Amino acid sequence: MAKEKIYLTCDGNQAAAHIAYMFSEVAVIYPITPSSTMAEYVDEWAAAGRKNLFGQPVLVQEMQSEAGAAGALHGSLQAGALTSTFTASQGLLLMLPNMYKIAGELLPGVFHVAARAIASQALSIFGDQQDVMAARPTGFALFATGSVQEVMDLAAVAHLAAIESRVPFLHFFDGFRTSHEIQKIEALTNEDLAPLLNQDALKAFRDRALTPDAPVTRGTAQNDDIYFQAREAANPFYEAIPGVVEKYLEKLAAVTGRKYGLFDYYGDPEADRVIIAMGAVTETIREVVDYKNAHGEKVGVVAVHLYRPFKAEAFLSVVPKTAKRIAVLDRTKEPGSTGQPLYLDVKNCFYGKEDAPLIVGGIYGLSSKDTTPGQIISVYDNLKMNLPKNDFTIGIVDDVTFKSLPHIPEVSMDETTYEAKFYGLGSDGTVGANKNSIKIIGDNTDKYVQAYFAYDSKKSGGFTCSHMRFGDNPIRSTYLVNTPNFVACHVPAYLHLYDVTRGLKKGGTFLLNSLWSKEEVGRHLPDHVKKYFAENDITLYIINATRIASEIGLGNRTNTILQSAFFKISNIIPYELAVEQMKKFIVKSYGKKGENIIQMNYAAVDRGSEVEEVEIPREWATLNAVAESQDDAPEFIQKLVRPINAQRGYDLPVSVFSGREDGTWEHGTSAYEKRGVATFVPEWNAENCIQCNQCAYVCPHATIRPFVLDENEQQGLGEGVDLLKAQGKQFAGMGFRIQVDVLDCLGCGNCADVCPGKKGQKALEMVPITTQYENQDNWNYMLDHVTSKAHLVDVSLNVKNSQFAQPLFEFSGACSGCGETPYIKLITQLYGDRMMIANATGCSSIYGASAPSTPYTKNAEGKGPAWANSLFEDNAEFGYGFVIAQASMRNRIKDLMSQARQSDQFSDEQKALFQEWIDQKDDLQKSKEASDKVLASLNGVENDLAKEILSLEKYLTKKSIWVFGGDGWAYDIGFGGLDHVLATGQDINVLVMDTEVYSNTGGQSSKATPIAAVAKFAASGKRIRKKDLGMIATTYGYVYVAQVAMGANQAHYLKVLKEAEAYHGPSLIIAYSPCISHGLKKGMGSAQHEEKRAVECGYWHLWRYNPQLEDEGKNPFSLDSKEPDWTKFDEFLHGEVRYTALTKSFPKEADELFKAAKENAQWRYRSYQRMANVDYSMPPVDNDVVTETADVEK
Repeated sequence: MAKEKIYLTCDGNQAAAHIAYMFSEVAVIYPITPSSTMAEYVDEWAAAGRKNLFGQPVLVQEMQSEAGAAGALHGSLQAGALTSTFTASQGLLLMLPNMYKIAGELLPGVFHVAARAIASQALSIFGDQQDVMAARPTGFALFATGSVQEVMDLAAVAHLAAIESRVPFLHFFDGFRTSHEIQKIEALTNEDLAPLLNQDALKAFRDRALTPDAPVTRGTAQNDDIYFQAREAANPFYEAIPGVVEKYLEKLAAVTGRKYGLFDYYGDPEADRVIIAMGAVTETIREVVDYKNAHGEKVGVVAVHLYRPFKAEAFLSVVPKTAKRIAVLDRTKEPGSTGQPLYLDVKNCFYGKEDAPLIVGGIYGLSSKDTTPGQIISVYDNLKMNLPKNDFTIGIVDDVTFKSLPHIPEVSMDETTYEAKFYGLGSDGTVGANKNSIKIIGDNTDKYVQAYFAYDSKKSGGFTCSHMRFGDNPIRSTYLVNTPNFVACHVPAYLHLYDVTRGLKKGGTFLLNSLWSKEEVGRHLPDHVKKYFAENDITLYIINATRIASEIGLGNRTNTILQSAFFKISNIIPYELAVEQMKKFIVKSYGKKGENIIQMNYAAVDRGSEVEEVEIPREWATLNAVAESQDDAPEFIQKLVRPINAQRGYDLPVSVFSGREDGTWEHGTSAYEKRGVATFVPEWNAENCIQCNQCAYVCPHATIRPFVLDENEQQGLGEGVDLLKAQGKQFAGMGFRIQVDVLDCLGCGNCADVCPGKKGQKALEMVPITTQYENQDNWNYMLDHVTSKAHLVDVSLNVKNSQFAQPLFEFSGACSGCGETPYIKLITQLYGDRMMIANATGCSSIYGASAPSTPYTKNAEGKGPAWANSLFEDNAEFGYGFVIAQASMRNRIKDLMSQARQSDQFSDEQKALFQEWIDQKDDLQKSKEASDKVLASLNGVENDLAKEILSLEKYLTKKSIWVFGGDGWAYDIGFGGLDHVLATGQDINVLVMDTEVYSNTGGQSSKATPIAAVAKFAASGKRIRKKDLGMIATTYGYVYVAQVAMGANQAHYLKVLKEAEAYHGPSLIIAYSPCISHGLKKGMGSAQHEEKRAVECGYWHLWRYNPQLEDEGKNPFSLDSKEPDWTKFDEFLHGEVRYTALTKSFPKEADELFKAAKENAQWRYRSYQRMANVDYSMPPVDNDVVTETADVEK
């Protein structure tokens, strides 16, 4: 009896992880987007005790970097364990040195790669094949898959072939397009694959394992006499690979009925035009092949699977002999080459052949650029030309080098497929709900399903669009939904920001999360939307999911309500079945968060049925839909920033980047977004305000600020705008106002949370954003007409004064309530006009510089932080490069001024100013004053020395150089570099924003993760204690180190910043930063109070280590937080889901780990107490004795 098929609705990453788990005894992992979820699945399955093919759970080990993972994988293979890893992009590049070794030593490891772009002029997290192409020379076999089903099937072949051939395999598929695309596929099981495993080859691998029982030496150094010959000795292993792979493809076909080859041809057997490609695009090409052939043409496609080694005979055997024209598509770019890799391989196969076809090549899909049927049609049409264009591009308009093929109007490939788009906000749950929806439909119907999720690079709070398809035929559309039958807009503000009706089919359905009733909604819809509805017979439904979510207690989580509404009106499956299945998925998704969360989501499902239809008035069709006007913004904003923000970046031609080829971007573009996506924003009640400015101090997005207005500025205010008499004699006669930027606020509520108010009445209350739109005019007035009064106070004196300084970091793409950004913002207020920032890749680089949004900005003088990002792993070294470059150039200025002081071309007054600059050049403030004097004195001076000094003007003022990054960088991947830079003793400042997880890649464990915390890669709770980075740094004795939590002690952080900047040496500040990954039960609106609770209970400690104090005979270590109330420790842990999740999943271990966490916190505090009590009043050591001792030791 035939085995019953098992179907699974999953994405490519899950399919790859499913297979890798079966064949792996060890998995060595490190997070990087978009591959991280493969490792997360493996870790979760191992924690749950799932068995691999060998009857045991996989041993999973996270390393400190991809380089470390490759090294551990290499060692594990040498020791005889079948080992896998998962990576992409820069991570794969870090593994390359080990890959040469693994291949050279014929070890059967398997790398699963969600192929991704490589950082060049800019970083991109999105998919192409640049990373894999960089691995071509390593000796790994390269094996490509193009769909979720292919990933499931051919990943198994990669493992089987690696074991038998002894050659390691790199199995790759397109990042995001395949890794994150959800499809309904047939799953393979242990029972399917175990019989295929070559037990003899496996035994031989085990027998070759390193062991002292049969010792050998590996990894020798070979000289010029034998290296070449030894390298060639491995050739037979590579020659055998195609045959081994073909054997397993045949065995797989016997199990599944699905046939694959090294190269698969699809199309007319007598095709005259053929495309060669690999990866997800081959699915789209198959669609176009069917379309073209149905219209009388003869075309085909060859999908490449085994790319290395490239077996020419097998390739030529599948290309129709009738093919006269061939186009090769590469998803990579090698500047300066005569062609891209696959193109050159194909040309080489036909070299010297009689009647060889004409072959052209092109580039497509870099950084997940959508590749549509229209673009593929353009490729086939190009092959019809008398002289087809070679070295072409598709999907873009190249109006600079004119390589792009013409744009062809899109053609619907399958009218029977139902297509839907859902516009959401990162963190509102839209994506998660749609992942559940597609699985509900896939698991409960016979339909084929597909889901893909598009994001911008903002953190939670960014733009998301879910693309879903359902149909009776297999879905091969590996591109975005462009002509949906159904559109849901979950964020009302999007009606004005994006063209949400674009492509919606005539007679389609539109669901709006409406803040307004049926009677009111028409007054709030833009005219172009209303006109589209009327002209295209659109059925409009509304539901106030925002109000319902608030009533239930779900905050801004409208997802479940709107998911239920979708099922109610779409009739994809019976609504009663949908409700039943949604509630099952709620338990699966939220079970670890507690019964209360489950019940609230149950209520959300039930209330989704409150959706209402709105009748479309006929007169809407006659409206004049004029585009909404924009204000007079700079050309850069109009031509580049606004189109990208409006989701029209795909349409921008190459020419708009002329002059910006190196990736340089303007500062301050985030100020032009004005998204208005908050649900609630703060309203200021002047009567209760004590003018403490704490609200502005803690605001993560710089959207609430104090303003001081003189009499003239007060005159321009509208009537009824509240002002207080500004406190302080320096503000005599002036007015004070706290002003909210309504449209940039994300509504976290931290400002209201920390507001002390008067007599228990707060000065800030969170109110619906719809009641505050008029307040935006007041914000605009403040920015445009009220001058800064920061010069009237010492902004570094106290918290209140600091907030009169302009934040030069504003409106970032960070999550609502982010615990990191307030730390950055304050630094820019104190030192921003002379800052240089090296930023590690991670959350802080993504919210700090995701094109087109740049939150770092300039002051009225055009000065502000200069910001740059290199990589994840090298950030400290990158920032150190700033230091040594500045030192070199400023030493040059010193030399020039020293020469000038000996020259008779300068006056005595000028020479005195030169000496003053030399004396003060290393003082942040005094060097600025001295520089201004020098510049004024050299104005108009024409001699060569003066000109050369003036040519170096940008280096005159001492710069405040900062290195920013998260704990993943500082504790793990970048620790070696950070340690080296601190050890140099140079004047550099480091801010580590410690979220205790890899926040940017989704919350994986780092060495900053404390014991007992549940994080990805630590599914059963972290078992080892947190690394004490600060204490490690203090061992040098000349590094200023501090551990801070601004919400626990606002003044402490300000004091630390002043001391760190003033210290002429390396400074390290470690800042506790609550994160959405923590699952704060009180929400991110209480992030500042969470920091306070962390310190009060002893979870986190405040301290400073100032080496300058030792020179004064004082203890350099100061423990700045008081004895904790240890009775609150467990309460603190239970306030965060990252801890309580352990009690749900592993209750037996939870108590033990919580106890260990508390004991560790107490141990650490006691060690700090001991350090704080060390007596440093002893007389200094006799240097003569030290020298004499050193000589003896030498």
